[in-house]
Amino acid sequence: MVDGLRRFVFQGTTRERYCEHLDQVSIAEPPEPLCPSRDEWVHVRMCLTCGELGCCDSSSAQHARQHFEQTGHPMIRSIELGEQRGWCYVDKAYLRGTDFLA
Repeated sequence: MVDGLRRFVFQGTTRERYCEHLDQVSIAEPPEPLCPSRDEWVHVRMCLTCGELGCCDSSSAQHARQHFEQTGHPMIRSIELGEQRGWCYVDKAYLRGTDFLA
C-alpha cells in the first residue's frame, strides 16, 4: 500500500515502471546522511553509482538532481533512517529497496 502511494506521488501513476539501470548499482549502503553543502535540505539522497550524497528535489539546491545532470548516473536512493526506496531519473521509475539491495 505504501509503495503504491509513493509510486503514485513520484511517477504520477500506480503502474510499476521498469528501471533498465539496476545492473549499474555499485554502492548500495549509505555513509553518514549529510548533504555536501550547508544549504537547507529536506532529505538526503545517495547516488547508487558512485555514492555521492546530495539533497532531494524538495530542497532548494537539489544537489542529487544536479549530480545526475552532470554525470548521467541514473539512480539515487534515500538514506533516511528506515527508508529503503530510490528513483531512476532516466526511466522515471520508483525503486523499492529490494530492487537495489543485495
